[in-house]
Amino acid sequence: MCTDCGCSITDSAMAHTHEHSHAEGHDHSHSHNHQKAHEHLHHNPQLNDAKTISVIQKILDKNDHEAEHNRKHFDSKGILGINLMSSPGSGKTTLLEYLADVAEFKFGVVEGDLETNRDADRLKAKGIPAMQIQTGSACHLDAFMVHKGLHDMPLDELDVCFVENVGNLVCPASYDVGTHLNIVLVSIPEGEDKIAKYPVMFRQADLILITKTDLLPHFKYDIEAEKAEARRIKPNVDILEVNINDIDSVKAVADWIEFKRKMRG
Repeated sequence: MCTDCGCSITDSAMAHTHEHSHAEGHDHSHSHNHQKAHEHLHHNPQLNDAKTISVIQKILDKNDHEAEHNRKHFDSKGILGINLMSSPGSGKTTLLEYLADVAEFKFGVVEGDLETNRDADRLKAKGIPAMQIQTGSACHLDAFMVHKGLHDMPLDELDVCFVENVGNLVCPASYDVGTHLNIVLVSIPEGEDKIAKYPVMFRQADLILITKTDLLPHFKYDIEAEKAEARRIKPNVDILEVNINDIDSVKAVADWIEFKRKMRG
């Protein structure tokens, strides 16, 4: 969450302050998201007003509830949900385009950007079902936005549904959107300090993709040191190097996803 862009109180969250009918008797844990939110609140002296903190906690409560609903919806369809996160330009959409050529599973994408339908149009041109969510001023997707997007996805035809989050290494880490796994991309041109600077994001990752590795000769980038930093933050995280000019590296991502999908049965 941030305090300047207004995304800590998103329009979609405020628009859904009513309780859904499925809320009655529904039991789930908020501890995962609340831990992340509390980390942010503890380290942000600007958020010292009790009312502000209370509002944010209520929004996270409602978001967590909707996220659990999304996850159960995926489960009912036998779909693996994956939240794809990174800073802008790390290659999320490009990776999805190339996955379409090698993946054995069928997938669709709920696409998040502040403005334009460009990324969704790119995916549709590859024959990938895609639904664009324009967030306006909010620099992340939340569970309510994703819920709306799922209504326009052909879920009965899919094995995997990606949520391509808004390019941002901060806010998306605090909002559970109802997926099962998180994949975080970090590209060589971003520099070798991103994992250390944004630990909350990388701590949530099930898989870290270091992208654009073909550019290593042109940048001062110690890739092994970055891997070590990632595993210091999260010891058992999986890490893959990706270069779209090496289709085998893209296939390795597809194989990882297929393995996780089969593990879920």
